[in-house]
Amino acid sequence: MRFAHNSERQFAKLLDFYGIAWEYEPREFILERDREGNPVQAFCPDFYLPSEDIFIEVTTLNQKLVTKKNRKVRRLQEMHPEVKIKIFYQRDYLNLLVKYGLEEPSQLADVGLDEVEPQPLDFNVDARQ
Repeated sequence: MRFAHNSERQFAKLLDFYGIAWEYEPREFILERDREGNPVQAFCPDFYLPSEDIFIEVTTLNQKLVTKKNRKVRRLQEMHPEVKIKIFYQRDYLNLLVKYGLEEPSQLADVGLDEVEPQPLDFNVDARQ
């Protein structure tokens, strides 16, 4: 399978390791249409986890692009309140890499990772993101 970003590939490997079924970019949500009804803005979350009924967006982008992605997620939630989605930001993603042994902590020391023992993956959406 081809992923748009290496972080997505590593996240998929982590899900596979824990036996969590996933689908890659399985659905595109139309967020805005022009006057003729043609899509002008859409959002395709990176992963869908059927067992959790949740979409996951992995983002390791710069802040300007993260802000744009946050807007898309908010718009998705406005249009489809029944859809559960969680964003894994760069810090979340790097913490996962270290916690689950995909990267050495020393290689990421200057990033300011949390020092927490590995625990089961948690996809609960306490507050909509």
